[in-house]
Amino acid sequence: MNPSNLTGAQKTKLRGLGQTTPDTLLVGREGAADNVVAELKRELAKRELVKVRFTGGQDRHARAALHETLATATSSECVGAVGHTALFFLQNPDPTLQKIVLE
Repeated sequence: MNPSNLTGAQKTKLRGLGQTTPDTLLVGREGAADNVVAELKRELAKRELVKVRFTGGQDRHARAALHETLATATSSECVGAVGHTALFFLQNPDPTLQKIVLE
């Protein structure tokens, strides 16, 4: 697991932005299947901050493992998770295309 390069204040800001973000991706029983990872990558490239809802009936330990698996597979970071919902963030490397500015 890679150490986070985001500060606590940056994660707090992202979680605040995530409160008004609609669920963009639903993950069912298949978990971190290839199509789910590909869709999450597309959404991260488009939005940078993606809210994912887990609907497969996994327990909290299985969901935590899925958060880590999806973050690793997409090179993103899970900045927050509450219940069946998690927020993933991946900043665009091109400063002109960044939608979220972190200070």
